[in-house]
Amino acid sequence: METEFLIVFTLVILISSFIHGSIGFGFGLISTPVVALFTDIQTTITYIIVPTMIVNLVSILSEGKFFEALRKFWFIILLMVIGSCVGTYILVYFNSEYFKLLLAFIIFAYLIQSAIKVRASFLSTYPRSSTYGLGLIGGLVSGLTNVVAPLTIMYTLELKYSKKDTIQLSNLCFLFTKVGQIATFLYFGAFSSTAVEISFVSMFLVAIGLYFGIKIKKKIDAKFYAKILKALLFIIAVVLVVQTLAV
Repeated sequence: METEFLIVFTLVILISSFIHGSIGFGFGLISTPVVALFTDIQTTITYIIVPTMIVNLVSILSEGKFFEALRKFWFIILLMVIGSCVGTYILVYFNSEYFKLLLAFIIFAYLIQSAIKVRASFLSTYPRSSTYGLGLIGGLVSGLTNVVAPLTIMYTLELKYSKKDTIQLSNLCFLFTKVGQIATFLYFGAFSSTAVEISFVSMFLVAIGLYFGIKIKKKIDAKFYAKILKALLFIIAVVLVVQTLAV
């Protein structure tokens, strides 16, 4: 494996976990598209799946009331795990470069929604159907792209959940969909020895990034931070589109 890639990967994991620790989400949303600039989506996900789980578990525990959140959202989580297994199955069999376009589309949708404050009123009008949709579609998207936070954020905002619930749902869904994804990867033998080694070594990087991120969580100017994050995501999404279409 090239030294340049390892250096970039190290920086991405450190920065992504730092941001996640400071605002409660963002690890997968940032690390996935950046690493995907250097390899395919399936390889990207196998490299960051274990650190993703660690980041989300720490975030869940730091927010507190784990079992209360689990009781509140268990049905959505169950549907997401099912959707994630299906998405991972598709990813293993096709592993197309065009899945990067799906990832870019999700990032653009998230940025547009947050910029113009589009209300997804159908979510509150049809809450039961919305729950099914979020679970299955969100899980499918998570399996294909390793990103689900934009969908859970839109869902919780429209249904007037608290900030704590928003963070807990995003992290719980991510954590459990990764469990389903790992099981699917193992079933199809899609984990390489390199992916396993990188995943476990990166846990130390995650620990460092999360430690400093959580430490400054209460001191940070969240609005300014969010603007920087969105600008970076926009640039990354554009590069993903250009890179994929240029192949």
